[in-house]
Amino acid sequence: MPITKQRTLDYVNSEWGTYIERFNRLPKDEQIKRVKAMGYEQFRDMLAHILAWWDEGMGIILAIAQEREYERKKYDFDVFNAEAVAKYKDWDEAAFLNQFEKTRQKMEADLRSMNKVMFENRRVRSWLQGVIFHHAREHLVALSRFLTLDLLENEWAEYIEDFNHLAVEKQNEFLAKQGLGSFHDLLAHIIGWWEEGARIISGILDTPGFAWVDPDADQFNVGLVKKYAGWSDDNLTNPTLN
Repeated sequence: MPITKQRTLDYVNSEWGTYIERFNRLPKDEQIKRVKAMGYEQFRDMLAHILAWWDEGMGIILAIAQEREYERKKYDFDVFNAEAVAKYKDWDEAAFLNQFEKTRQKMEADLRSMNKVMFENRRVRSWLQGVIFHHAREHLVALSRFLTLDLLENEWAEYIEDFNHLAVEKQNEFLAKQGLGSFHDLLAHIIGWWEEGARIISGILDTPGFAWVDPDADQFNVGLVKKYAGWSDDNLTNPTLN
């Protein structure tokens, strides 16, 4: 997965910079439902968790960039997250939200000041992946156009190549976790759900009153494997052959 300086700054601005605004556009009952599904009592508790990891990660990233020593830690994630929530529990709401935004802006400024070569450092990349990229997907409460396009252009564009770079035993382990017998079947599953999603999205946009019925996932997946069983790997992965 490419982690570049510009892509990182785009995440900090376009994804995290609109995160609270997009959440606030949701109906109140949907807000509560989504936050509780992620294991938090309220939205600000989840923001406190995100904020704490930004502080932790950026402290280490800047130390590496500035060639300073920093404390190596083994994290108890449950304890760290609980302490983050407790730290901001008694803060005034406006003050807390202001702190969140100030931290985001400082993170942007610090990252912008770093030499782009530092974004190739293994440990820097690991922290960026955790606190900026992975967190955006882990705590997704309202999908953005930016994140959708970024995943298609970066994650999914390299999906096949990333799989092929795995050792055979790692490939088999990965497929076993997916409950599928081959990478061909996994791609068939992905393609089929993309097609179904595109069909529904087009229907919603183009047809007033469009309605759909969610398919039985297990049966749908079995049908997808059968549908593409006769396709060669090249036909399945190379659009110029179709």
